[in-house]
Amino acid sequence: MVTPRRDPEGRRTIYDVLGDDARGLIAVGRLDLATTGGLLLTTDTPLANWMTDPANEVPRVYVVTVRGEVTPAKLNDLPATRATLRKASSRESHLIVELREGKNRQVRRMFEAIGHEVTRLKRVKLGGLELDALEPGEWREVTRAELRAAFPGVRVSALSS
Repeated sequence: MVTPRRDPEGRRTIYDVLGDDARGLIAVGRLDLATTGGLLLTTDTPLANWMTDPANEVPRVYVVTVRGEVTPAKLNDLPATRATLRKASSRESHLIVELREGKNRQVRRMFEAIGHEVTRLKRVKLGGLELDALEPGEWREVTRAELRAAFPGVRVSALSS
């Protein structure tokens, strides 16, 4: 499923799945059809705007699998905040990649630029919020205390009370 409220191509959206429970919720960032992982939904527009504003450099961490062997030299060519090679073979490589802004298909384009196709992509962290053990389709509420801990110093309505 996709994250826009309405999809011009008629694909199923998160709002279709959530139904009435989605009333007033805003998706912070997006996941494309081929990307899994954590997605934050909030009723707090200032918080959503703050988190998606590139000037705030909110980190996004992904677990990435690509075709082929990513060498240390190629790893240095990635325009990422941080990229860690976990395992590499001639068949595929597994990495952890951190970015500070969420441009459309950014991780896929970065790896394409160094000659590797992304075969799996999962967002595991957004700011200080980690996906933990949630499975696809599962959700949980994030408390204000968790938001304060995950984004220290941010002054938006969700964190002010």
